[in-house]
Amino acid sequence: MITQSNHQWEMSDRENYLRCTEMRGPERMPCHVGVHFVWFKYRHALEDLVLRHPLIFGNYERGSTDFDNLGIKYRGNLTIDEWKCVWKFVKDGISGQVVKSPIDDWDKFRDYEPPDYPLWGSPSGAGRPINQSWYWAEKNMKEAREKGELTRGGLPHGFMWMRLYYLRGFNNLMMDFAREDPMLIELIDMVKEKNIKVIDKWLEIGPPDVMTFGDDLGAQDRMPINPKLFRKYLIPAYREMFGRIRDAGCQVSLHSDGYFLEVMDDLIEAGVTTLNPQDRIHGLETLRDTLKGKVCINLDIDRQHLMPHGTPSQIDRHIDDAVRILGSRRGGLMITAGIYDDVPLENIDALCLALEKRLKVAEHGN
Repeated sequence: MITQSNHQWEMSDRENYLRCTEMRGPERMPCHVGVHFVWFKYRHALEDLVLRHPLIFGNYERGSTDFDNLGIKYRGNLTIDEWKCVWKFVKDGISGQVVKSPIDDWDKFRDYEPPDYPLWGSPSGAGRPINQSWYWAEKNMKEAREKGELTRGGLPHGFMWMRLYYLRGFNNLMMDFAREDPMLIELIDMVKEKNIKVIDKWLEIGPPDVMTFGDDLGAQDRMPINPKLFRKYLIPAYREMFGRIRDAGCQVSLHSDGYFLEVMDDLIEAGVTTLNPQDRIHGLETLRDTLKGKVCINLDIDRQHLMPHGTPSQIDRHIDDAVRILGSRRGGLMITAGIYDDVPLENIDALCLALEKRLKVAEHGN
């Protein structure tokens, strides 16, 4: 996220973020360029790039990154998450996939015991535990609040929709929805109640300024199930989870990969205040017509075509188009880019330059 490093902004990062999400006239457009997937490839060359762009990467210190530390995410590794799902990693540094689901037969559901969540932060999508107890979560939040920094809580990526097919297996879950199996409601309720337990703990020790969530709801060009079924079975769960967060005065930020246009309005109604959709899948004009002015758009820059295969001038033009079409002097636009190992260094640099040129919200068109 943009920091004040090497630039004297008038607003703090926290105030600027909240004014952007609430469309109250922020000073600058928040943005994030995630390079954690490529440290092990580019190493010192990437470190040089990061140091050239303090407005994007903040007060980075040379030598502070262990280029070879991928945690458990090394190709071929297996792990079992807190829900008893078995994960396998197929590429170094990239989140794995579930290869064994604990409820692949409904008969196993009777004896299945979900996690109690005594600790926060075991990210099932990454398949690796984070040793951060609620004591440390509360301590870190208190320190951030005392410093005037934005405070965050949240759930691991894949917390609801994805968790269902982690538990059942993707094909099984698709058939469950096609048949509208009555066991679905019990499964959804079980996952929802465990999520609410974590949400309530965050609200107890905070509440934080923003609660962040990730759930990839779409496939390449459509949703995996009929949107009507998604509304019937899933939106009530999101509404219950997000509603209690909004009632506590917190923002709700939701990331989703894939195409999920048909349920964006439902998610906003359920309490989402910042939505992180992918740009190329939906199209900038469609996102403008569907979302602009109704929710803060945290635009996810195309990682399939533009970033790995585009030219620096194409990247600059795309960022210009995004800000022109979706930006506003009132705020409501952030930009996020996840960088993978097929992206050339010159394209990472071009993206940072393009973002830096368009930070000032006062220069946005409307």
